[in-house]
Amino acid sequence: MWILVAMILAYILRYGFVLYPTPRDVLWTYWPVVLASVLLWAVLFSRMKLDGFRLGWSLPTIVSQLLLATCSVLLGVFAVGYLVQQYLSRLVLAYWGVLLFVGFLIIRRFAHGVLRSRYLRGTRRRLVIVGNGPVAREMASKIDKHPEMLCQVVGYLYTAEASSDSGFATNGTPAVSVQTLGVIGLLQEQRVDEIIIALSKPGAPEVVNLAAQCRREGIAVSLVPYPYELYLSTPQLLDVGGLPVLKLHESHARFANAASKRLLDVVLTCLLLPFALPVLVISTLGLLNKQGGPFTRELRCGRGGTTFWMYRLNSDRHATTLPTFEALLQRLSITELPQLCNVLRGEMSLVGPRPEAPVRVKYYSDWQRQRLNVRPGITGLAQVHGLREQHSSEEKARFDLQYMLHSSPFSDLSLLLQTAWTLMLRLPPLPGPGMLTLDREESTAPTQFESHISNAHSTQPSAD
Repeated sequence: MWILVAMILAYILRYGFVLYPTPRDVLWTYWPVVLASVLLWAVLFSRMKLDGFRLGWSLPTIVSQLLLATCSVLLGVFAVGYLVQQYLSRLVLAYWGVLLFVGFLIIRRFAHGVLRSRYLRGTRRRLVIVGNGPVAREMASKIDKHPEMLCQVVGYLYTAEASSDSGFATNGTPAVSVQTLGVIGLLQEQRVDEIIIALSKPGAPEVVNLAAQCRREGIAVSLVPYPYELYLSTPQLLDVGGLPVLKLHESHARFANAASKRLLDVVLTCLLLPFALPVLVISTLGLLNKQGGPFTRELRCGRGGTTFWMYRLNSDRHATTLPTFEALLQRLSITELPQLCNVLRGEMSLVGPRPEAPVRVKYYSDWQRQRLNVRPGITGLAQVHGLREQHSSEEKARFDLQYMLHSSPFSDLSLLLQTAWTLMLRLPPLPGPGMLTLDREESTAPTQFESHISNAHSTQPSAD
């Protein structure tokens, strides 16, 4: 509907309220454009997940995806117009493209506002998560990031034996200990609508009994399948004679290792170099007096665990105070520009998991080692979500594996635009010449979680 309305508005902006300004500038001549755009948008919407909610509400993500999709539609229209040699006013199409992008963005922002207001008014289901490990933590964070689900995690339920294995932080809410027979009464007292079983290990008999009791009492039951760590698999639920079977289709991150991605990296790097080189030259001149020179290199692990030297500008990332010039280089990630050389050499990609040092890779679990199946990148999904060097490999692996599972040219371009957005947000006024104190993000190590039932929204560190 908006594609049609935007075309009418674009036509009015160009010609006013005149349906026949000239014989070739008739409004009806644009109906093939509208029809083709609707079909193309349907394909893009399905492939690029353009509803705005799939990965959790994130304005930079939505803006970058809508911008790429709108540009793709315009390119398609221009290509079709050229092939059929149909005259179309470029100004009308320009107005139309701008209206499309702005309108789609407003529509999604309005939808998010409506759902968020319903959430804040209390129109939401009350959930309890059964589990106390990393899977339960991530489930709580995912639900908190998706207000369109209209759900609220009100607590956690786990056996007394499992409390010592917890990986949650708590706001000090005291634990509520109940006997097995009293669990259902507690859930009813808390007006719980649904329990989600999110265990890191196969369920104990108590959990199976709890699920059966909840179903009898009208409390819905959902579960996260075990083993959750098979992250690069696409699940499909099969019904084999009434027996549910979860079939896992292994994903091989085809685009992440494809020759087309390598070609995209080389082309984009060549396009970026004319803009990056002047900045790099100025930065190099400012660091000429550094001990060891303006450049440094670090040993990192690339695809398949192969080591390589990653280049960067010589500025101490771990210093708490730096000269203003160096602080600006770090804040805008200009120190990473020499890694464009690693991209051209084929050791890195523009987008992918950030490479880590061999001493850290040595302690990878089998699940984390899947990050090494693709070339590392200068930026990635974990970085645009705020995860950097000081965060744990497990936190970053969840995002990196998610990227590998859904990698595509559009996702790479979207992440590059989101990275540019992130860097622009780091441009507050800096103090004058002298020393600048940098705020370093601290890795949030999980603390002991002791509550059986407690509020999730104020206690969980974000994993999304």
